[in-house]
Amino acid sequence: MTPHSDPTIRLAQDLVARASVTPDDAGCQPLLMARLTALGFGCTPLRFGVVDNFWAERGQRGPLFCFAGHTDVVPAGSLSAWSVPPFAATVVDGVLIGRGTADMKGSIAAMVTACERFLARVPEPAFRLAFLITSDEEGVAVDGTVKVIDWLGAQGKTIDWCLVGEPSSRAQLGDEYKIGRRGSITANLVIHGKQGHVAYPHLADNPVHRAAPFLAELTAIEWDRGNAHFPPSTLQIANIQAGTGANNVIPGELTVQFNLRFNTETTVADIQQRVADLLAKHQLRHTLSWSISGQPFLTRQGAFVTAIETAVAKITGTRPLPSTAGGTSDGRFIAPTGAEVIELGPLNATIHQIDEQVPVAHLQALSQIYEALLDELQARAA
Repeated sequence: MTPHSDPTIRLAQDLVARASVTPDDAGCQPLLMARLTALGFGCTPLRFGVVDNFWAERGQRGPLFCFAGHTDVVPAGSLSAWSVPPFAATVVDGVLIGRGTADMKGSIAAMVTACERFLARVPEPAFRLAFLITSDEEGVAVDGTVKVIDWLGAQGKTIDWCLVGEPSSRAQLGDEYKIGRRGSITANLVIHGKQGHVAYPHLADNPVHRAAPFLAELTAIEWDRGNAHFPPSTLQIANIQAGTGANNVIPGELTVQFNLRFNTETTVADIQQRVADLLAKHQLRHTLSWSISGQPFLTRQGAFVTAIETAVAKITGTRPLPSTAGGTSDGRFIAPTGAEVIELGPLNATIHQIDEQVPVAHLQALSQIYEALLDELQARAA
């Protein structure tokens, strides 16, 4: 790795060079805490289970603004498929290539350098500044941000505004930002039948045959029609399995796993009741369990959204469009506390892919956007 001359790119390189595959932080957080301590932040390491997190806070007055992010990354995959080693943090033709460059070590580097420049100009802001960093976003997400939020609640600390640095841009830097996300709920369903010989179906009970009409009706449900901010809620069957592998055996069970991505028009209770009613209608003997990954959330138009849009327009010359598309993020753990949560980061075109990358110019501009946001918040809090 040849260190870049720009502070944001150099910090991003330092982070990418640490192979912090979930949940291993690989030394990223000590590096960040050292930079933030030098800026006057009080840093609190928070380890839950095998997951490293930290909370950093600076200031004594005004609303609390928090930068949130994760240092963990997904596995690199086939090393031979990469054009450069995934953790070499290599700049090629003005592009930083490496695992985590876009998701989301580049954003974290931009946050830190934005704070360094802002605090050099405004050493005593009219609002409090904080960082919430985890190494469990790409994994099961049970000992990361959700546990830090619980800890903050026990400390009596409440976040007013939160910017999550997830890669939100679609075609150009800053063209979109996330004002919310859909919720996610997974059903693990077992339809019970009776195993038997295919030549003697009267002595067996085929759960696949019984479940087929139920599944057809389930996948045809219109859960809602969405609203001005969200598309309609959708259901997808993710896994389905039955049989012993033999062609002369009627299976005794059918296992089905399906997931719903749902908006603010539909609740978990609605989903569970409609599925229960449908199972009863088809008189299926079954076992059903649910796993909720997160509730939907939405940050409505207000001072924080306006500050985001103004900051992006100041640096890019265009106003970003709000979006709720995509999967879940750690914003789902922060928003229920009452915080206004926005996601704004680099292009998402290469995240989790071979040769994940971000243009150097984009990270430099992203740091400027974050700094402009801090200026906007200062103007509103003063």
